[in-house]
Amino acid sequence: MFEKLLALEDKFNEINEKLMQPEVVNDSRLYTELMKEYKTLEPIAQGFAEYKNAKEQFEEAQELLDAGGLDKDFKEMVQAQFEESKDKMSELEDKLKIMLLPKDPNDEKNVIIEIRGGAGGEEAALFAGSLYRMYTMYASSQGWQTELLNANETELGGYKEVTFSVSGSGAYSRLKYESGVHRVQRVPETESQGRVHTSTVTVAVLPEAEDVELDINEEKDLKIDVFRSSGAGGQHINKTSSAIRITHLPTGMVVECQNERSQFQNKAKALAILRSRLLDQKQQEQDKQIADNRRSQVGTGDRSERIRTYNFPEGRISDHRIGLTIYRLEQVLNGALDEVIDALATADQAAKLAGEKDS
Repeated sequence: MFEKLLALEDKFNEINEKLMQPEVVNDSRLYTELMKEYKTLEPIAQGFAEYKNAKEQFEEAQELLDAGGLDKDFKEMVQAQFEESKDKMSELEDKLKIMLLPKDPNDEKNVIIEIRGGAGGEEAALFAGSLYRMYTMYASSQGWQTELLNANETELGGYKEVTFSVSGSGAYSRLKYESGVHRVQRVPETESQGRVHTSTVTVAVLPEAEDVELDINEEKDLKIDVFRSSGAGGQHINKTSSAIRITHLPTGMVVECQNERSQFQNKAKALAILRSRLLDQKQQEQDKQIADNRRSQVGTGDRSERIRTYNFPEGRISDHRIGLTIYRLEQVLNGALDEVIDALATADQAAKLAGEKDS
């Protein structure tokens, strides 16, 4: 580990020197690339510097204690420094181990989130709307931007399907744990007997694909249909044919976008969704080839895996992947997701560390 840290420290110092060179400053592309790498290495370099400082204090204290001949008060002070430095070294070593874990290359990407009502009809559609609201409120609390890409609304105000983008630093690193089946248990407003119903909603979190990542031949690979946008109950949003349906012929994947008035805008958004879906499919295929002890035990999960239950009568949320149960349902649905995501990220890191030890 320390050989890695020394090598990364050298690299960090080298990049720092390059960033001050006029030829680099004047090359915007190179400067941006180096600055990105600098920001990635900076917390590791700072953590390693703190560790070396703590180690130096620890060794000084140990040397004084081994030499002996200290008066009582000074010995107590040196002993306190010895213990404090030892604890700090252990704490920083654990942090550095996590920092050195292989990074998910998608962590800094923006995301596209697709939410679909599953079992439960209108009640599932209403809960899909609740999750859409939860994620947009969470994004707002993180300073991220959201944009609605496509929505298929129901007459009661829910969504059969809603797709939106989240743009901001680290969006995928936080939201990637949300992919899977979300189950809700509550009494629907239409239920006269007061019985609790169970419904499901599926969530897919896709890293936003860049044009360079996927080569799509628009003429050969895509079938593009134009139709009129429609809203809940079949009412037309506008009278022009601006809605777009794109079929990716090699995979049969279909994407629709109808929320913009412009055919051009709907097509651009549909292509963005398609690219992200295809990238996600490609990465899932690659993940299957990775040995189990090298994978996260939390990760993004199987799309069909039931990951979480929202129980309204008990005000409870349970994440089944890590056995987490909290009784703050209302706050979470209002966007206070950090407690849940932090627990998932910690479990993910622990699983990866275990995998590193086993390998």
